[in-house]
Amino acid sequence: MHSEQANPSPATGDASQDSGAMPTLEQLGAELAAAREALEALRESSLRERADLENQRRRMARDLEQARRFANERLLADLLPVLDSLEAGLAVEAVDADKLREGMELTLRQLSKVASDNGLEVIAPEGERFDPEHHQAMTTVVDPEKPDGTVVRVYQKGYSLNQRLLRPALVVVSNAAQ
Repeated sequence: MHSEQANPSPATGDASQDSGAMPTLEQLGAELAAAREALEALRESSLRERADLENQRRRMARDLEQARRFANERLLADLLPVLDSLEAGLAVEAVDADKLREGMELTLRQLSKVASDNGLEVIAPEGERFDPEHHQAMTTVVDPEKPDGTVVRVYQKGYSLNQRLLRPALVVVSNAAQ
């Protein structure tokens, strides 16, 4: 009895294992149904992934727009005390020039601190070598005491923001060759 179970006869064995047998219509129908189910599952998965990507794109666009709208929020919040100082200075009735100057100096220090805390750097190159990347020469002067190409005067300070030039310094450059 054990020998019959171990070696099934071709009549009772699986017909698909026989290499020469043709698949039956039922088998082909079952394979087609399985392929259609797999295709439908792939379509649904693709649609879900596409919808997820679209939602993520919209979310990123919204976040980027929010970042643009509120990019200056910290800077402006830091500037509020400077505005308060200016308004307080304007509200004072006394005409004491020393006190007015002192108040302006304090306000300028406040403003300079806010600017530097937000990445603004001053370019004031007096006595330094002329650098056309950061300085704009307005004129040259003969100065035998200074090396050729040295900034001898700054008309207007330059500024950079996080090492990116905002405005070059307007300068006078020495020319020892005359």
